[in-house]
Amino acid sequence: MECRENCGACCISPSISSAIPGMPDGKPAGVRCIQLSEQNRCKLFGKPERPKVCSGLRPSEEMCGLSRKAAKDYLEMLEEQTK
Repeated sequence: MECRENCGACCISPSISSAIPGMPDGKPAGVRCIQLSEQNRCKLFGKPERPKVCSGLRPSEEMCGLSRKAAKDYLEMLEEQTK
């Protein structure tokens, strides 16, 4: 499955505890990653400085659902389960 055009839910909804270029302390849930472009594409995609947690997150029907909202809701639910 390919990323949905102009989505970016996986770069906003979950928290990331590892350092991200421009965000040395990672990012809290619900905060837009500084490396997310205006078109909601990862500026670090395919680069070695991209955090491993981000590289390991792959689009899937379960995670992405049928819409950006569905993806956001799913990721927020996972985030709540990890608290």
